[in-house]
Amino acid sequence: MRLGLALPTFGTDAHADGVIRVSRSAEDLGYDSLWTGDRVLAPRRPSAPYPSRDGVMPRSYENHMDPLTSLTFAAAHTSRVRLGTSTLNGLWQPPLMLARSLTTLDVLSRGRLDVGFGLGWMPEEYSAVGVPWEGRGARLDETLDILETYWATDEFMHRGALFTVPHTVVGLKPEQRPGPPVLLAAFTPAGLRRVARRASGWLPTAMPLHRLMSMWKTILEEAETSGRNPADLHMALRVNLALTDVRAEPEQVPRSGTLDQYIDYARAAAEAGVHELFIDLGQSPATLDERMEMAGRFVDGVRAG
Repeated sequence: MRLGLALPTFGTDAHADGVIRVSRSAEDLGYDSLWTGDRVLAPRRPSAPYPSRDGVMPRSYENHMDPLTSLTFAAAHTSRVRLGTSTLNGLWQPPLMLARSLTTLDVLSRGRLDVGFGLGWMPEEYSAVGVPWEGRGARLDETLDILETYWATDEFMHRGALFTVPHTVVGLKPEQRPGPPVLLAAFTPAGLRRVARRASGWLPTAMPLHRLMSMWKTILEEAETSGRNPADLHMALRVNLALTDVRAEPEQVPRSGTLDQYIDYARAAAEAGVHELFIDLGQSPATLDERMEMAGRFVDGVRAG
């Protein structure tokens, strides 16, 4: 199982030195990938609760960096780790601009990009960027159509229900052919079907493994029904560490637990068939030095198993 680490693109460590430190340390520690998320607003009272146990958005999101610029910066300071978005809201910019940005990043990183898309949870962010909250699934489908064609063909045009792109030559092509892997964060039946039929893989968040693997089985069965090879799909599991000083009750893991309990969870995930697991230490009150020490203990502990 591949192991990844979230970049500090939120909170007090969201600055150049923080990104450089984590990027270089990740490679030195033996991590396989770096990941970053996407925020454009941090309202005091959002209209929808944050998708967590207490429904409160972390205060660290009040300080947020651009995900693709951050990954480009990380690419310049690394040579091996893959670079992923978990998740990028692909609906907040025109698909043609998104295609150019993603292609550029894949070229500059020499083919290390994994594109993870999500639909977000906060209507205010959609209002702020001038994109309708309604119809997000259809907008994502047409965005995927444009990306696939842009990456695959030398000449390109698109006329759809939402977007029109005049006939044009596309000279810039991603390093990865036919394009960077696209993974989707999804949990609804329609979302899981979209993963199975259209994506390179799935971006779930940590949950009890029996539930996770049940949803993964649904995706694989739908992929096979759609004429795809289930073995081609990749699961990258995000784990937001909510660390406790004493061992949590088993039913609380992975919502919270000690570092050793998260190591055990990761080992069990590998045995269950998870392809990749990446951790985010961004909600910890620890210093950056302390977080990197924990990141080292985590990767060593999982690899030792």
